[in-house]
Order: sequence, then C-alpha cells, then structure tokens
Amino acid sequence: MPDAPLPNTGTPVAANPQQALVDFIANTSFDRLPPALVARCKRHILDTLGAGLAGAGSQVAQEMTRLLAEEGAAPQAVVWGTSLATSARNAALLNGVAAHALELDDTGGCDHSGAVVIPALLAVLPLCPQPVSGKALILATVIGYDIARRVLEACGGYAAHNGAGWHSTATCGVFGAAAAAASLLRLDAAQASSALGIAGSLSGGLWGFIHDGSQSKKLHAGRAAEGGVLAALSARRGITGPGALFDDRWGGFLSTFAAASAAPGALTHELARIWKLERCSIKPYASCRGTHAAIDAAGLLLGRLNAGYQEIEKIEVRLCPFLNDMCGNMHLQTLAAAQMSLPYAVAARLVLGHAGLDAYGEQQRRDPRLLAMMARIELRVDPALSADGEPEITLHTREGDRLTLRVDIALGNPANPVSDRQLRDKFLSLAAHALPATQAQTLWARGMDLEHETDIGALARLLIPSHDFI
Repeated sequence: MPDAPLPNTGTPVAANPQQALVDFIANTSFDRLPPALVARCKRHILDTLGAGLAGAGSQVAQEMTRLLAEEGAAPQAVVWGTSLATSARNAALLNGVAAHALELDDTGGCDHSGAVVIPALLAVLPLCPQPVSGKALILATVIGYDIARRVLEACGGYAAHNGAGWHSTATCGVFGAAAAAASLLRLDAAQASSALGIAGSLSGGLWGFIHDGSQSKKLHAGRAAEGGVLAALSARRGITGPGALFDDRWGGFLSTFAAASAAPGALTHELARIWKLERCSIKPYASCRGTHAAIDAAGLLLGRLNAGYQEIEKIEVRLCPFLNDMCGNMHLQTLAAAQMSLPYAVAARLVLGHAGLDAYGEQQRRDPRLLAMMARIELRVDPALSADGEPEITLHTREGDRLTLRVDIALGNPANPVSDRQLRDKFLSLAAHALPATQAQTLWARGMDLEHETDIGALARLLIPSHDFI
C-alpha cells in the first residue's frame, strides 16, 4: 500500500527549491553517506539488476527491443541480459522496461525508483569523461532516489498524486533519473539545473492501464529513465531548461501536476539529513506492492488456522477505496492485469503457497483451483479507511472457524526487510533467466562489494551473457 506523505505543516519553502536540489547534487559526497545507507543502496542496485535480467526475456521488453533495433542507433550502452548494445537513450528505455516488466522491482520511492534511476545511470556510463568508481555509482543512485521521492512528496504524496490519475514512477521518476545522470556525468550547477528543468517537460504517465490490464505501465519506468538521460545529455550540450520549475506559477511542475495537493516544502525538508532511499521496499512477491500485506496476512492466517486451502470457505477483504480502485480487479487475461489483482494474489498464496513469479504464468492463471478460490473472495470497500492503510483479511473455514488479521508492515518494508539470504536467492533466481549461474554469482559478489570497485565498466559487462562462465 502507498505510504503516508511527509508531514509538511510549517515546513518553509526554499526561495528557489530547484537551486537547493542542484546544490545537493553538487555538494553531496560519498563520505557523507551513512554506512547503513551504502549497504542498503547496494541491495537495491542488485535487486533492480536481477529484476531487469529476468524482465529482459518478457514479451513487452522483447517487443520494445525489436522496435528500437529497427530504428538503428550507435552502440554505446549495454542492454542487460543480451549481447546487444544501443544508444544511451535506448538502453535506458529498454532496461527500464525490463526492470519493471515483471513487477519485481523495488517500491516506496517515486514509486518504482530502481527501475528508473539505475537504468539511467548505466546508460550514461560509457559517456562519462572518466572511469566511474563504485562509490560514484552509489552516490548517484542515492541522489536519484532522493530527488525522485522528494518530487512525489512535493506533489502531496503517493495517494494524492496517483489518486489523481498520474503514475508517479513516470511523472516524478524522470527527475530522479536526470539528477542521478547529472551526478555521474559531473554536470556543473547550471547544467544540473537545466537537466531538472528539462526533465519536467518530459514528465508524464497515466493509470489508464488499470482498467483493461494493458501493458503501458511497463513502459513508464523506461520512459522516465530515457527522459532523465535525454534531459542530462541535452543540458550537457548547453540546452537550457527553466530554472525555477517548482515555483508556484503558471507552467510550473507543481501548479500543473498537483495544483490541489502541492506541498513544495517537501522538496528540501531535511535535505541531506533524511535519505529517501532508506524508506524503499524490496519486493518478495511478483505483484503490485498494494497486494503484499494481504498476501502476508493470508499466509499467516492459514497457518494459525492450521488449515489447507481446501478448507477455506470464504475470504473477506476490507479495504479502502483507493486500494480497491488500484488492485480490486479480477482480470487475469494478461500478466499485467493479474499482477495488479489483490484477489489473485491472495488466492495464489492460499492455493500455491507463494506469490512469486512462477505463480503468475499463463497456466497458473487458468488453474481451476485458483479461480475457485478467487470466487470465494469478497471485497468490502470501507470509505472510512485511510488511503495509506493496509487491508484487513478474514478467513472462514468450512468448519466454522474464523480469523481476522491486518498486516501493517509487509515483508520487504524497511521495517520488515527481506534478509540478505532471501535477496541473494531472489537475485540469483532472476539473473539465471539471462546469465550463466557462475556469472550471476560473480555479479552478486562484486555488487555487494561495490564501493571498492575502481571502474564499474567491468561490472557492467557482467550484465552481458558470456561463454566464459559456462
């Protein structure tokens, strides 16, 4: 479920918040990052790479690859999990699509920050004027996550901005991609400001996909990554962008995208003291984050009832209108639709015992046991519930037993994190879709020691399948 926006009462608005963000990009050094933040950042980088390697084989990623290959582009950057190279813009787009394609990428930033920021960074890597160290990559990643989330909070938070129909991964993520690329490319202050200003004009992304299970959502992360790369590269060539984009005036970002909910003080509140990456979640399940607390609750209740799924007579789900609109559908015609369905996620956990990627295959979506379980699920929309709250799950058995549970902190949340072992297992299982096992293991080991890499170009080449590891 979405997280509550940052309280903004009494938070002063900087004279020019955009300039404050530029100063943050320019003046933040790796040495200022807390060790725990560095450790967490490496986990998110590896988690995103794993999601992207698995997603490279998805139908939507392959179709986009074929589309862009027909256009032709100078080979510069790696397309993860393949032997292909393409332009920086195209690489950012393709790898962002792949990272978000299977709903396995992280959440809780601009929404899906990893699938936006990290593809943008690795796309501009070949264009950097000097070898890029692991510390520089970590720093740029932290900056990208921070600014992307701050823009969302300045829009009023997840529920307000997404509830208005915008998909924040795309609308706010583009700023994170631009900021991260500006950091890695070492743009000067004027160029970094222009990159943020240009990014605002490349922002967009709508929730229209939710009504028919269409695939446009999968393009949003890639489009935001590409937009951030284009903004940074344009600024590097001297193209200017507005220098006060977040001011309250006609044509400004907040006055256009969040006129009724803007909280501009959130852009700079506790800047460089509260690190937004620390609030991000790593997904244990291959579905929308809005379903995860319900998955956890269903599993816990089944265990407490000491029952098998065959003994469940009815499942009641009490949820807020926002979550019902986002994840209350029963559509299974496409992978994208099923991954946004809370009823399917609960049914999969009860019947299959998990809600991982293997639970969302076409064969599983036609499983009569799952369909019968979904038919027993009753959604009860309660307008009194907060849009930022988790759903309440009640299981009824055929013997008349009944238990209710609400999980307020789902697995994967920073307060209930997946373990290093769980993350490693997730990464290796996903990377195995594209890489030999020993190569995936090498990528994991070097990624976990990322701050000691002097030139991450060699690390990036591990994203290309190699016979040397077979």
